[in-house]
Amino acid sequence: MKLSFIRKHRELSLYVLDFITIVTAYFLAYGIRTDWNFTLYHDYFPALIINMPWAVLINLISIRIFHLERSLWAFTSIDEVIKVTEAVFAGNLVWLLLVVLIPVKLYIRSVPIIAALLQLFFMLGLRIVYRLYRREVFAREAEHKGIIIGAGSAGVRVLREINGSSNYNTRIIGFVDKNPHKRGQVLSGTRVLGTMDDLDKIKASTGIDTAYIAIRNITVADLRDLVDQCQQAGLRTQIARIEFHNNVETIGEIRNVKISDLLGRGELHLNNAQLGEYLHGRTILVTGGGGSIGSELVRQMYGYQPAVIVIMDIYENNMYDLQQEIHMKYKQDVSREKTKLVCLIGSVRDRARIDQIMETYHPDIVFHAAAHKHVPLVEDSPLEAIKNNVFGTYNVIASCIAHGVKKFVMISTDKAVRTTNVMGATKRMCEMIVEAYRDNGVTNVCAVRFGNVLGSHGSVIPLFEKQIAAGGPVTVTDPNIIRYFMTIPEATQLVLQAGAFAKSGEIYVLDMGKPVKIMSLAQKMIRLAGFEPDRDIKIKITGLRPGEKLYEELLVNQKDVDKTENNLIFVAHPEHLSRQLVQDKLAQLQDMVDKDMMDNQKIIQVVNAGTAMEKKNA
Repeated sequence: MKLSFIRKHRELSLYVLDFITIVTAYFLAYGIRTDWNFTLYHDYFPALIINMPWAVLINLISIRIFHLERSLWAFTSIDEVIKVTEAVFAGNLVWLLLVVLIPVKLYIRSVPIIAALLQLFFMLGLRIVYRLYRREVFAREAEHKGIIIGAGSAGVRVLREINGSSNYNTRIIGFVDKNPHKRGQVLSGTRVLGTMDDLDKIKASTGIDTAYIAIRNITVADLRDLVDQCQQAGLRTQIARIEFHNNVETIGEIRNVKISDLLGRGELHLNNAQLGEYLHGRTILVTGGGGSIGSELVRQMYGYQPAVIVIMDIYENNMYDLQQEIHMKYKQDVSREKTKLVCLIGSVRDRARIDQIMETYHPDIVFHAAAHKHVPLVEDSPLEAIKNNVFGTYNVIASCIAHGVKKFVMISTDKAVRTTNVMGATKRMCEMIVEAYRDNGVTNVCAVRFGNVLGSHGSVIPLFEKQIAAGGPVTVTDPNIIRYFMTIPEATQLVLQAGAFAKSGEIYVLDMGKPVKIMSLAQKMIRLAGFEPDRDIKIKITGLRPGEKLYEELLVNQKDVDKTENNLIFVAHPEHLSRQLVQDKLAQLQDMVDKDMMDNQKIIQVVNAGTAMEKKNA
């Protein structure tokens, strides 16, 4: 029987194999039972032959009931052993009962019992031999040799996954674990070779080139240390995502370590009781709700069961994708059905549209994430950024006050500090509007300032990923440029928490952690992808873009902030700007828009004039 036919007609082929196994088991059982004395027991042989079709039929029906014809032998496990045992003994027990209850002349009643044991031996043996053969073939053909970091249940599952599939093209040499007492132990036939301190010796003696991290609940700091050690040893590094379904541990995706895995902080400690009181049962409007930050705000808020979430965005594609994602995720969750999701197309430039939405839905809280944020693009279209960022923010705040919204939270940026570009200047102007309207008597207004978020639209990290996938070069504007980074979930969780803290007029500043050198970031991402910087993937220095700084700041002076109850959120000291000063600046910016005056430096000067920022910049 050709191999291609077997693969195409797999179930039929397994039935044929099972048929042969059953018949062989019954003939051997007859021989064992008669002590191979066929002359003495020749009268019993015709009864065996005549009744063989019934024994085979009943066993095949049992195999069908237990779906053994669908099982994948490459993944034979204890569960498969149990199913095979159940199917074999169920089928032969039924046949034995028939032989006993309906006396079959000259039929040896012990034959079904012996046959069942033989059949079980053959069926399990074939599966185990196939799995071992397959694993040995993969091991011989594999281009890579690897270790698994983590000699625990997750590591064993990763071992079975890799050994049972040709997708990984890796032969596992052994385990490595932080516990030195596990050295020399054997898990699923594979030894624990040592600890991470032995990595260089293990590589030298075995020739490994790949490491798979399989550790449950690993912290970001521990993962970062492991990856650094693997990279120092010259190993390509992958990580297994550990999942739990009904308290059963399973291995999800095994993939390359991403830079976002290393730059995040891990679990944040939020005041969930305070957030629940703040968000539960409320009507919430998110402008720019289809964007990176806006969409994640929606996802995070769903956990607190607001009454209504209204998403407003001028770009409908992302908003539609988010709507479908939310529907698919929560369609079976009765508790989430209490939250109504409304998606509306509209621009923050359009005051009438904003007022219409406010009058229809009467939001309690507004998160304002709509903005033009790409520095180089805004440098080329500065007046559009003024219309959208500055006057869009003014429109939303004014509409909030007019319609009795309780709280307004604006997303700001570190580029608003000592800004050298129009995007930063427009966001700085938005912060000034927030402070000027702190005592409006209706709406508590605040802004939350943070740096770059990993994976957001326009972020350097997706750009580097595309460049690496294309074979390079990876473009860095300056070898000394540094930036702060935070994951999108981290940033949005802290935005929600800051919004809960807010009274009115505050500028909240998020602790972004340590700054990251973009050159080092590019080199690490190249290595994580399995390449060597400047050998496999070139890094090209392109020069600073218009308006770009070597470094960003969250504050002009670190002493200008006070702590909050969350150690990752600070509140900047107010500048006590007058509303008249802010109105004068708005008038000047409106005049530039009306006159189509595209003077980037003039825009920055207008924003900074008469403020503490102007004095500190000077």
